Amino acid sequence: MNRADYIKIEKYMLSCMKDSAHDKEHVYRVLNVALQIAEAEGDIDMDVLIAACLLHDIGRPEQYANPALCHAKVGAEKSYRFLTDNGFSVRFSKQVSECINSHRFRGDNEPQSNEAKILFDADKIDATGTLGIARTLFWNGMFGEPLYSFDETGAVSDGTGDDKASFFQEYKYKLENIYDKLYTNSGKRIGEERRQSAVSFYESMLSEVKDSYCEGERILKKWIK
Repeated sequence: MNRADYIKIEKYMLSCMKDSAHDKEHVYRVLNVALQIAEAEGDIDMDVLIAACLLHDIGRPEQYANPALCHAKVGAEKSYRFLTDNGFSVRFSKQVSECINSHRFRGDNEPQSNEAKILFDADKIDATGTLGIARTLFWNGMFGEPLYSFDETGAVSDGTGDDKASFFQEYKYKLENIYDKLYTNSGKRIGEERRQSAVSFYESMLSEVKDSYCEGERILKKWIK
């Protein structure tokens, strides 16, 4: 890919990125990790991978406007139109589109090509470790979601099986399970290097919240009759 084509794709990406959890820096981190994985894995169409990484989240604005939409599907369609309208071949545009269409964590459309698997892994790795924790907290804050909720007994819930959105719920539903869903050997290695920092953060926060809440309730009951 020549620099002019890269800049053209990059500019289009920049025009689509709006929120703090999925901003341009998220895109660049995904691209950087994908390049590391690709270099280690080999036999990769780097032009397809680079374009797919840059464009993988361009469907986010449409999903924010209408949560019923899937940003991966929307982004795949937008990327295909943009690329074909700007002189890229139909074959190339289709390959990029297919990568984007299968990159979503909650999707049932599994990545098939090596490039799609690398994009999937790189995107998920950006949700691992303390970086993933920070991005999740940004996301919770954007939608006014709490750090934690309470179970049926009134105790602080650790997030397991919760049907109410919170940081602890998202950790147990998504962040804790990312590592086993990665496809590439290099992606798994990078994920494992980051896993413990996320576990430590979650366990420390849960302990701090539970301990202070339990002690506060105990003392309050002594004084409020």
